[in-house]
Amino acid sequence: MASPRLETFCCPNRDAATQLVLDFQPQVYGSLCFGSGLLSLLLTIVQLLPKTMQGYRRHRRSMFPKPSSSRILFLVIVCDLLGCLGILIRSSVWISSSGFISNMSLMNSSDIWPSTFCVGSAMWIQLFYSASSWWLFCYAIDAYLVVRRSAGISTIVLYHMMTWGLALMLCIEGVAMLYYPSVSNCENGLEHAIPHYVTTYAPLLIVMFVNPILFRRTVAAVASLLKGRQGIYTENERRLGTEIQLRFFKIMLVFMICWTANIINETLLFYLEMQPDISTDQLKNVRNAALITWFIMGILNPMQGFLFTLAFYGWTGWNINFNFRQKEAVLERVSTSTVTEAAHNGTNGSFLDYPGYIQNQNKTEIGNSQRTDDALSILSEGNGSIVERLCRNSPIYQGW
Repeated sequence: MASPRLETFCCPNRDAATQLVLDFQPQVYGSLCFGSGLLSLLLTIVQLLPKTMQGYRRHRRSMFPKPSSSRILFLVIVCDLLGCLGILIRSSVWISSSGFISNMSLMNSSDIWPSTFCVGSAMWIQLFYSASSWWLFCYAIDAYLVVRRSAGISTIVLYHMMTWGLALMLCIEGVAMLYYPSVSNCENGLEHAIPHYVTTYAPLLIVMFVNPILFRRTVAAVASLLKGRQGIYTENERRLGTEIQLRFFKIMLVFMICWTANIINETLLFYLEMQPDISTDQLKNVRNAALITWFIMGILNPMQGFLFTLAFYGWTGWNINFNFRQKEAVLERVSTSTVTEAAHNGTNGSFLDYPGYIQNQNKTEIGNSQRTDDALSILSEGNGSIVERLCRNSPIYQGW
């Protein structure tokens, strides 16, 4: 799981609330995190691998540059995979070394390996899951800008700068405040822990509260965009707008499922920290709730990558195509030769098979239609049925 408590584990003088979750069935908890992380990692890789029987149309479309939103969704999954890999490594060490955590509690221990690994693995997990949240925020911004026709080619570079810059800055700043003056002698008090928790949960809270607003504005803009394609708003356009709205809903649903337990757990642990004695009977229900949400986090946090692939692309199946590079190379050579031959022969029919072609006599009209279809296709990336119905009446796709 991914929690700011991971970094707190590394301090020998931990608070009582952190010690509560740390001492409760550590082997069982480590095994649970390892199993969930391994399952998510394998299923996510299966989801991303190319599949057979996907149809010629999908391969042909893949020869053209992908929009920035498609890249952002892929980067979200990559960050989740790397964060899940950190959970797997950390959990495997915790399971195999029963005295690993106890060695970190020794104030004057000469063995720096436990503390080094604890800090390094915790920062690795926090960095990539924080970057995943920032990429989701960038996706919401990009979807809105694309519909508003404001996104440019260089926008993805700005997203990289914002995502990795903020993730690195907040991670380093929070850890520096927590481990002052050193890992072996962390300062007690919430004034050192709160900045670390704020930097950890800031991207999560931004996605939870700002992304729905951006998605709602994007859906409203999609309605006018669909109406502007043909001057009417038919049942088909209304259905397409609903499906795009459903896509945004699935993204937010996965995020809420994976991270709501973290917010609840941290709230409960903060409440316990402020109590003079957390072992009283009056706090029994609070302690049980904190432990339950702690184990829920261990299951759901590593599963985010796989659940996002389901939200983005649906279930892609088990028919993995291990010869995809060779087939794509052959397809590219055939397609290139077809375009070249059509250019020399001056035939228009062949050009209609390629979305990038625009006939001279309809250049302005079809260009506007292409930009509209591109914007809508970006929002429905990964859902072929939506793309097909969106582009069915567009002149540039009549050859499909």
